[in-house]
Amino acid sequence: MKSKHVTKPLKLFAFSFAAIALLTMIICPQKSYAFEKNKKVVIAYVTSWSSVMPDPTYLTHINYAFGHVNDHFDGVRIDNETRLRSITDLKKAHPHLKILLSIGGWGSGRFSEMAADAANRRKFAGDCARVVKEFKLDGIDIDWEYPTNSSAGISATESDTENFTLLMRDIRKAIGRKKLLTLASVSSGQYIAFDQIKNDVDFVNIMTYDSGNPPYHHASLHRSSLSGRTTCAEAVKAHIAGGMPAEKLVLGIPFYGRGNKTDIKGFIDYKDLLNLQGFEQKWDDEAKAHYLVNAQGTLVLTFETPESIALKCEYVHERGLLGAMYWEYAGDTEGGILRDAVYKGIIR
Repeated sequence: MKSKHVTKPLKLFAFSFAAIALLTMIICPQKSYAFEKNKKVVIAYVTSWSSVMPDPTYLTHINYAFGHVNDHFDGVRIDNETRLRSITDLKKAHPHLKILLSIGGWGSGRFSEMAADAANRRKFAGDCARVVKEFKLDGIDIDWEYPTNSSAGISATESDTENFTLLMRDIRKAIGRKKLLTLASVSSGQYIAFDQIKNDVDFVNIMTYDSGNPPYHHASLHRSSLSGRTTCAEAVKAHIAGGMPAEKLVLGIPFYGRGNKTDIKGFIDYKDLLNLQGFEQKWDDEAKAHYLVNAQGTLVLTFETPESIALKCEYVHERGLLGAMYWEYAGDTEGGILRDAVYKGIIR
């Protein structure tokens, strides 16, 4: 079956999204504490290196990126503690907001060494509890990319999966049941024994992106001939098959596109790709994904739009998932075209 490809001029693409966002802000004033209605979550990763302050009216949770395993393999090191404190200060005016420290990220190592040693693992878990108390956090998000896999240039052993399970149990014991314990997982569902940790974690943030580069989609909802290694729907199925209940799964959404590195740079924030010229926008109706093509008709950029996000949010409700998360807040436009789409799609 072939994909259906609908072509639009790129200049209309930027204008129409901006117009829709403006109209939305005029007729739909910002809402603040609607989150208790359906218990769904909207989570934004907010980075230590950006300066944009997130608007809590669009969010239930913020994951602050990043903390790391320290050089002694027994504690937590936090990037830009001053910014973390400014983020936690948002709770004063927005008490509904939950803020977690995300520990890890691509290329963040020393997990394998720490988790393999029982004493260091317990000390690390205890330091997670210290950090939660000191910074008045609501929990910890573990982003080990990935147990048993050294592709990010970090240490890895075959015992990492088992040690990851022990680590999550130790952190849960250290921070208690009243605090949140979450993790980020690769879309394929590999590397983690979800059936062993499902009772220790509150939910799992599936990184349903980076599954391909042009000429393929990197975050398509369903499979088409243009889909990358996996799709959002396939990722959810893999996690459920691995033992994690659907109601503990959070679907990831990228606020950036992936270019072919010749026509368009390899990584480009949504707010910047709106300014691209000389390409045509197309819609893959099987994959439910937008993309750009060059003059030769080749897919050169894979990215999200409010339309594709709305369909992903529908999928979240249809499958009984917990909600949606996105990487990362600063990739959006100043007016919040994408975060508004996520908010409206999940909190309805």
